[in-house]
Amino acid sequence: MDTRSYTTKVSFADDNKSWLLIDAENEVLGRLASKVAYLLRGKHKPSFTPHLDMGDNVIVINAKKVRLTGKKLTDKVYVRHTGYPGGQRFGTPKEMLQSKPEFVIERAVKKMLPATRLGAAVIKNLHVFAGDKHEHDAQQPKAVNLKTVLEKKSSK
Repeated sequence: MDTRSYTTKVSFADDNKSWLLIDAENEVLGRLASKVAYLLRGKHKPSFTPHLDMGDNVIVINAKKVRLTGKKLTDKVYVRHTGYPGGQRFGTPKEMLQSKPEFVIERAVKKMLPATRLGAAVIKNLHVFAGDKHEHDAQQPKAVNLKTVLEKKSSK
């Protein structure tokens, strides 16, 4: 019996990562974050390999115009610690969107990625900007329609 025929074919990380541009204006935060995480991992590519960084570089603009549904804008709490005794600090999304709007999207996407070295490597491919200007014009990013990111292809 030839056991070589049972080996798994593995595709290696390709160097031709494309740059994608996503406009977050009037997008719901959780839905936006799940689609961005999907693109960052590279799950939209046929050569997806779970243990490699196969995803694209994603630029998100208009971070301050993202929406949160329900009462999350005031009731949700972000907790951090300064490292000093009694140093626990709290913040709501409303406060964060005024002071650091990039943080809200970065945190939501990071929580949807693996909590491993792979997730730490993948999150570096995310670039979030509060306004509609970004500094990656030289990379010629392609605009992405979020309505079509997670759609399944229908079989005929």
